[in-house]
Amino acid sequence: MATTKFKGQPVKVIGEFIKVGSVAPDFELVKTDLSSFSLKELNGKNVILNIFPSLDTGVCATSVRKFNKLAAGLPDTVVLAISKDLPFDENYGVRMADGPLAGLLARSVVVIGKDGKIAYTELVPEITQEPDYDKAIAAVK
Repeated sequence: MATTKFKGQPVKVIGEFIKVGSVAPDFELVKTDLSSFSLKELNGKNVILNIFPSLDTGVCATSVRKFNKLAAGLPDTVVLAISKDLPFDENYGVRMADGPLAGLLARSVVVIGKDGKIAYTELVPEITQEPDYDKAIAAVK
């Protein structure tokens, strides 16, 4: 079981955090218009999964803006902002098991290459911190 931290306190994450080199499990998301969306719809594209607890926090909102800006010029690249505010499949091992945010998603980044394999992962060690944008974007280039 992986761990992260929230304001310095350890937080366990349910399941195994996805590993680089593994095939990305398909998932289904609910878009803002409440229609369904799955990873299969993005075959042949690089996909950056920007996963975080809730869009209603400053760090979460900043990560959405920054990833969208950094990835805007990259060909065949899509950024998906994912939080427990909307349903997300648990096959990526990012749901927190304990702590004050139990049940929400731990701040993490998963980059899926055009081949459908995981190219980069980061389970951010402290939930209140931003992810390493440069490493995620480098995994796409």
